[in-house]
Amino acid sequence: MIPSIEFKAGLPVFSALVYGAWRMTDGADTSAKTALKKIKLCLDMGITTFDHADIYGDYRCEALFGEALKLDPALKHQMQIVTKCGIKLISSKYPERHIKHYDTSAAHIRHSVDNSLQRLGVDRLDALLIHRPDPFMNAQETGACLDALVKEGKIAAAGVSNFSVTDVDLLQSAMQTQLVTNQLEISLLAQHSFLDGSLSQCQQHRMRPMAWSPLAGGGLFGDEAAALRLRPALTRIAKVHGVDIDAVAIAWLLAHPAGIVPVVGTNNLERMARLGDAFKVKIDLETWYELWTLAAGKEVP
Repeated sequence: MIPSIEFKAGLPVFSALVYGAWRMTDGADTSAKTALKKIKLCLDMGITTFDHADIYGDYRCEALFGEALKLDPALKHQMQIVTKCGIKLISSKYPERHIKHYDTSAAHIRHSVDNSLQRLGVDRLDALLIHRPDPFMNAQETGACLDALVKEGKIAAAGVSNFSVTDVDLLQSAMQTQLVTNQLEISLLAQHSFLDGSLSQCQQHRMRPMAWSPLAGGGLFGDEAAALRLRPALTRIAKVHGVDIDAVAIAWLLAHPAGIVPVVGTNNLERMARLGDAFKVKIDLETWYELWTLAAGKEVP
C-alpha cells in the first residue's frame, strides 16, 4: 500500500503519490463508469489524493470526476481533492474570451472555487493552488482571498503551482495562513527545481513540493539523449528490485529530503496498478547522484 503523509499539522493527510486527473477525458471511453474504475483502483492502492485543475479537459475533468463520485458517493469521504485555478483558456465554453490569460483576482478565484465544488460534488477542497504565477497579480488581494476561503471552510489549505522563489515569497507575505505546497515540474529530465532555490525554499518553510510530470511526460522512455544515457542504469536498478524503470524514476524523487510528492497521471490501468512499486526501491546517495549525472550529461562540479 502507498503510505500517507502529513502536509501540515491539522490538515488532511495526503497520499505519498497523487493521481493527476488531467488525462481523465482523453481516450475513447470517457464514461463516468470508467472514471469510477480508475478512482477505485487508486483508492485500493492507497492513492487517496487526486489532483485537478478547473481547466483540465477543457473544463470537463472535474465534472467527469464528480459524475463518477455520484455513482458511489461514499468514496468522497475516502479521498483528498486538490484543484487549481487562475488560468483562463480560450474555449467554446467562454466565447467572450479572445486570448488565453491569467486571472488571480478575488472575484475569479471565488468563482472558480464555487464552480469546482459544484462540478466535483464536494463541500470543501483539501487544497487550492494558484495554477501559474500571474504577472498582473495583486498579491494583497489574492492573499486575502485565499485566507478568507480557508477561514470560511471552502478550502482546507492554499498553495501554488509553477511559482518561482520570489513569487512564493510575494504571495506568502500577503497571507496569514501558510502556503502548503508548490507544484513544480520535477523529474530526472527536469532538474531546474533542484538548482533554482525552489526545493530549498520548500524545505526552509516546510512546504511539501508536488512534482508534475515526474516521468518527464513519457520522455524517459523516448530517444532523447538524456533518456538513452539513463536507460541502462534505470534498467539495472529495476531488475534488482523486480520493478519497471518508471518505478525507479519515481523512487529517485521520493528519496529527496524535501519530501517530493509525485503527481502521476495515466489512463493505463495496468500501469496504474504498478505505481506503488516505487516504494519497493531504495535509492542510496551514490545511486541518486549516478542518475543525476547521467541525466545531466556531466558530473557535478
